[in-house]
Amino acid sequence: MTGIAFLGAGNMAGAMVDGLIRSGAPASAIACYGGNDDTAAKLGARTGVRVAPDPVDLCRGAGVLVLAFKPQHLATVDAALADAARGSLVVSILAGRPLAAISRAFPHARSVVRVMPNTPGRVGAGISGWCSAAPLSADDRALVEKILGALGAAHEVPESLMDAVTAVGGSGPGFVFEFTAALREAAIEAGFPPNLADAFSRTAVTGAARLLEEGGDPDVLRDQVTSPAGTTAAGLEVFRKSAFRGIVRDAVLAATRRGGELARDS
Repeated sequence: MTGIAFLGAGNMAGAMVDGLIRSGAPASAIACYGGNDDTAAKLGARTGVRVAPDPVDLCRGAGVLVLAFKPQHLATVDAALADAARGSLVVSILAGRPLAAISRAFPHARSVVRVMPNTPGRVGAGISGWCSAAPLSADDRALVEKILGALGAAHEVPESLMDAVTAVGGSGPGFVFEFTAALREAAIEAGFPPNLADAFSRTAVTGAARLLEEGGDPDVLRDQVTSPAGTTAAGLEVFRKSAFRGIVRDAVLAATRRGGELARDS
């Protein structure tokens, strides 16, 4: 397998490394560099991947370079680093950084790909949207699909959709976690002790997610659990009066707009 270098060794880089190794990639084919903190050392100790002594060493000769550092640091990429990545397939997971900005920072890359993964990728249950600056060769497409497939599902989309991908795929799990926390708080208000409130709220959400994963339509599944004038119907009526779907829509659109603002700022 072509060597994969991670410039950045935080949570998402770690999730990608874990997924790659889980899917059969040898740790010896992977390297990372994490800057001034100990994230790279910890990732190397946990997985056996090589920890590069500096970013130029990491990038030199890498078949695939994954950009996994803080998005604002893209502007600090210097000529030496860009030259070290000459000929690499550059895959960026930097939120809000468009293909044009990545291409400017790494003008000698053989191809540039922009990806928005999400945190469920840590357990192989993620979904990623990706796009490329130019059509990929068959080999590079296979590499991208291999890397992203280690996280879960992946879909190629036009770059014009990437802000929405960020809002739905990237931020969506955060919205689900917030709903779960709200369900837990409501359970406590209804009389549950905290430990049972936590158990019931978590399992209600993860169990429902498993039904969705089996291909169930959310509207159909909702109707299946809703009896006329029953308890679910009473709760859903509160959702309706509170314009719950409108709130979710507004949250997604706000996140989408923010993604566009970050892209313009870059």
